[in-house]
Amino acid sequence: MMNQIHAERRPLPLVLSDEERKEEENGMIRTNLPPQKIPELDVNKCFPTVCCHQRLLPELNQRIAEESPLSPKLDKYKLARFLADKAIREKNIFTICGPYPVIRRSLRKKGWVERKLSIRNDLQDNKDDECDADCEDGGKNGKRSVLCEEVSSLGSSEDIHDVMSRLVRNEETSFFWTIKKDAVNYHNLHCDQMLNHYAKTGSFTTKIGLCLNLRNLPWYVPANPNTFFPRCYGICMDDEKHDFIEDFRNTAACSILKWVINLNACDKKTQKSKGKVNKEDVGRKKDFDEKEIKQLPGKLIDMACQVCETYLGQLEHEDIDTAVDASAVLSEEEWKDLIEQYYCLIHEGAVICSAHNYITQCQKILSKIMSTNPQRDIDGNHNIWIIKPGAKSRGREIVCKNRLDDILKLVETTDQFPVKDHKWVVQKYIETPLLIYDTKFDIRQWFLVTDWNPLTIWFYKESYLRFSTQRFSLDNLDSSIHLCNNSIQKQYKNAADRNPLLPWHNMWTSTKFQEYLQKRGRGNMWRNFIYPSMKKAITYTMRMAQESVEARKSSFELYGADFILGEDFKPWLIEINTSPTMFPSTPVTAELCAQVQEDTIKVVIEKKRDKNWDTGKFELLWRQPLLDLPPFNVTDLFVEGVGIKTSRQKAAPITNFNFLDTLARIPQTTQCASPNHEKQGQSIGTVNNKQNIKMKIEKAIFCTLPKPLKKPPGKSCKVRDAHMKSTGHIDFPSLVLQPTQSITEMKRVQYIHKAKGITDSSFHRVNQTAPTFQNMNPLDWSLLQPSKISVIAGYSLSTSYCLWMAQEIGTGVERLSRLYH
Repeated sequence: MMNQIHAERRPLPLVLSDEERKEEENGMIRTNLPPQKIPELDVNKCFPTVCCHQRLLPELNQRIAEESPLSPKLDKYKLARFLADKAIREKNIFTICGPYPVIRRSLRKKGWVERKLSIRNDLQDNKDDECDADCEDGGKNGKRSVLCEEVSSLGSSEDIHDVMSRLVRNEETSFFWTIKKDAVNYHNLHCDQMLNHYAKTGSFTTKIGLCLNLRNLPWYVPANPNTFFPRCYGICMDDEKHDFIEDFRNTAACSILKWVINLNACDKKTQKSKGKVNKEDVGRKKDFDEKEIKQLPGKLIDMACQVCETYLGQLEHEDIDTAVDASAVLSEEEWKDLIEQYYCLIHEGAVICSAHNYITQCQKILSKIMSTNPQRDIDGNHNIWIIKPGAKSRGREIVCKNRLDDILKLVETTDQFPVKDHKWVVQKYIETPLLIYDTKFDIRQWFLVTDWNPLTIWFYKESYLRFSTQRFSLDNLDSSIHLCNNSIQKQYKNAADRNPLLPWHNMWTSTKFQEYLQKRGRGNMWRNFIYPSMKKAITYTMRMAQESVEARKSSFELYGADFILGEDFKPWLIEINTSPTMFPSTPVTAELCAQVQEDTIKVVIEKKRDKNWDTGKFELLWRQPLLDLPPFNVTDLFVEGVGIKTSRQKAAPITNFNFLDTLARIPQTTQCASPNHEKQGQSIGTVNNKQNIKMKIEKAIFCTLPKPLKKPPGKSCKVRDAHMKSTGHIDFPSLVLQPTQSITEMKRVQYIHKAKGITDSSFHRVNQTAPTFQNMNPLDWSLLQPSKISVIAGYSLSTSYCLWMAQEIGTGVERLSRLYH
């Protein structure tokens, strides 16, 4: 009966060997049931046995799937086995950690097989709150994604992809796509395994990292970071806190000068309320009758002008040689009064009656500051700063503040939050943003980095705008007005007084924004200014961070940068997010996020295999030549070394030295006489040229020199001046040199001496004032007298001079001998 069934079937299915049949039987019936409850199946009923070629050909895949009604599981398994074997040979096995259906679908279309892994949340995450908020499609609980193998039942699933995943469960993954970079230990990966994250990117993907490291940009690129990044401070550090307080005070002083200038303009123009302070004509007293307004003295403007002039000098580096303490313009009490009066002037509507007298002076100072300060257009008058916490675990949201005391109180350390866990960043708020229908917005721009050496950046041509749910106002600092992040705005409802032309889902594509600009006569602004400026800011930031990132080959990463446009359409970089959200929360993100994921696969996989492959909407932004990076960070250089000291050879101490014995060994005769003898009337006899006066050694004068001082153990070798007590006067004899040459030779010597300017040829006295022979080094005998001398390493310099004197005497005698011979 079975043979008849096999004979009538066309085409015949392929047969498996007995070993393969047992293996497939165990794989197909594996379920979550206990071993004792697994049903026993008749193998002969599930796997028809027909003799045919045992190798599965590609052209038979579709035929097996369509023409095998008697064994659908067997046919599906054969096709899955064939596709899995092909993926294993080509190393097309991927693993996804997180809800990325677009990536999964795109890879499956290209013949990749997924090795399924489950997520076990058991470790605390240490990422910043913006990254957690940005990854709203996964990891909301702030947990670290740790991979472990999934134990799933294939018996309850008829999907062929589940079967293939089961077949490659023991194979090595070639492509990882995860939400968190620490979901996979990249140290254990091979060089050809791809990962969608880089290590050590905190220099630009964290708030504090971007705040501190972007200041080093001039070391890498001839550019000023203040031209595209609002000034920022790590306020929990003492130095950063001091700089922030100084910046807040200087900004307040500049705001006072702006108030004076705007007051003159308000006398001729209609009052406006777009983030500007309400101003009244102080010359009309009838306006003050209805409401009493606080009046401030003109001294406030004088102090503000003094502060601004000092601040201008700092911008022009005129204080480079000024001491830190001397640079203080006002005392703490004066600063306190200035800030309090500034609050009354800007936030409480106070006026300065004599402000018109300072208009010219204020305009002159402010014009110089505006020409020097690149962030002059974003400061405004309200001195608003945005405070961002560095850890999500505290549960503190991003807030905006305009008072110094409130900011310092918010970030002060407590017992609950010690200093080591305190990472607050305060950044200058852009008070003059570009508005669309009186509503604030920001721009999310994607870019892709495929290599760090050489640095290779891909910029996405499409982006999207995120609107606030409320109308813009500087009088209200609520997050629903000033923070356009979708994770924040989704918690609020759209305001009733919002313009109906704004989308209900609060998002626009960049194409829609260009149409909006085109209608207002600014159609070229995006293509000619906004888009190139964003590309330049990203390029500068990546070049700054290049040396700090671990440049692993076969890795890549997609980033999401947030920009805010000023009134002059200038884009300002706010932050850069790793793992940007791909959740299709609106029709805009549903379209764009799917496109950017598919185009990312084209760049990192297809473009790598085929240089001519289409990259979608990604364009190559920057590719530099291959660099040999130094094994150190340029910004962390320091000088380290050991001072070089010349070794001084310690001479043996000389305690008894016979001058006359040394002189008697040379051809001429010397006679030593003490100066004391001369004082007693004992004169030295004249030398007769015909006589040879011989020295008597027994009458020689011996000179005893002081012994060198011994260095006490453990005493430091420091040089100091000390007065030494006189231990007695040492009389060094004058030397009388008598030649022994003949009269003929003496005449020749006299002629030579006369030519040299020496008049007395009978004898030559070597004294302490002038040397007789020009070739002989002079010796200052007065230095040998007991006086104020220096003590070095426990040795008296008088001993050193005595040793040197003895050496010089010997040298001089040898020179005399050569001269007379």
